[in-house]
Amino acid sequence: MTAYPAWTPASRPGIIPLRPLTFGTILGRSFAALRQNPRVLLGFALCVQTAAYILVLLGVGAVALASFTRLDTLREGTDEFNAVLAGSVAVTAIAAFVLGLASAALGVIVQGIVVTEVAHAAVAEKLTLRALWQQLKPVVWRLIGYSFLLTLAVLVVIAVVAAGVIAVGVAALPVAIGLTVLLILAAVPLTLWLSTKLLLAPAAIILEHATIRGAVVRSWTLIRGRFWQALGIVVIISLTFGAIAQVISLPFSFLSSGLTTIIAPTGAPEPSAIIAIIAGAVLTQVVTLLIQSVAVVVQATATSIIYIDCRMRREGLDLDLLTYIERRDGGATALPDPYRENVGREIAPRPTAYAPGYGAYPPPPYPGPSAAPGSATAPGYAPAPGYAPAPGHPPTPGYAPAPGYAPAPGYAPPPPYSPPPASAAPPDPTDDAPPTRWTAPGARPDRADPDSPWS
Repeated sequence: MTAYPAWTPASRPGIIPLRPLTFGTILGRSFAALRQNPRVLLGFALCVQTAAYILVLLGVGAVALASFTRLDTLREGTDEFNAVLAGSVAVTAIAAFVLGLASAALGVIVQGIVVTEVAHAAVAEKLTLRALWQQLKPVVWRLIGYSFLLTLAVLVVIAVVAAGVIAVGVAALPVAIGLTVLLILAAVPLTLWLSTKLLLAPAAIILEHATIRGAVVRSWTLIRGRFWQALGIVVIISLTFGAIAQVISLPFSFLSSGLTTIIAPTGAPEPSAIIAIIAGAVLTQVVTLLIQSVAVVVQATATSIIYIDCRMRREGLDLDLLTYIERRDGGATALPDPYRENVGREIAPRPTAYAPGYGAYPPPPYPGPSAAPGSATAPGYAPAPGYAPAPGHPPTPGYAPAPGYAPAPGYAPPPPYSPPPASAAPPDPTDDAPPTRWTAPGARPDRADPDSPWS
């Protein structure tokens, strides 16, 4: 009895097609990913951004209030007053720097959650925030350490360059000013180049569990050949959200100024005017935080999709993801992570899909074979010059052997075939044949036959 396999539904599509992606697909799906899991992506990012902003604001405000209030007990202009003022400024700056690093760490966690979510959304999986955190937890400190090392390296470079410019300025101030302008102009393309080359390092740490050094090497390798596409996507997203933030925050600034003018037209510091200023500032910051949260999600999503696209092109990740989806939808459990399999595998380069949405490619412009005698030859086909067909065979128009061709010594071509004359009749195969004595088994023999043994 034949057992047929059970019917299984077609694989659910993810947020991206599992094939090498184009520029427009990556850019469009970076914005469309918010619809996949908005509560996790946008809700978590907004909560973390708000918490980080409040932490920095309250912390820096508390440190500044505690340090600068000591100046009320001192007389202005004295050495003790100047020393306390300098110490208050330094303590506030240090507090702002430390709290800024803590805020950046929270932003890194948001990026890690988004990258993990997009990786699962590519294979049509929707996880909870707890499940995403369980996957990110083993590498979260490595991810934060990479961000801190990158920030530290940038600060060291800036400090060294600033010290050199100051040293030059002491000797020749005009030269230092010109050098500063040149350095600022050179820093813009250098920053874009380095940030793009290291764009995929966080994704390698999160999805491959790579070390910090291994993640840097992986990003440098994967982005090769896709540099300009990745740079264009990052720049377009940054400029888009920068423009949106300016367009949206400007009306709120005008609204706050208008309310202040209406409530306190003389400019007197009335309580109602102070409340209007605070309300306008809070409303502006709320809108700004919302825009920043969406920008963080979209930028992290774009980074994840670029990482997946680069691995599909270089390592055939799309084949691993398709195999994972087929096995999962077929009922298999405890499947290995497809993003951690075949890491670093090299495959032959594949061209970009010719028709959008399909895997078909344009046929190569190969010349076709020669057509039959008397018919038109294939377009673009020309036989080798000097070729002559075999004797008796009608030559194909324009067809000749390669130049310099000669047959082997002593070889003579066979004579042309000539059909026999139509008047000649074929020989009779029964002529001069001996008589047969065979009789069918069981048949009655002919007794009148003198040659029969039964007569």
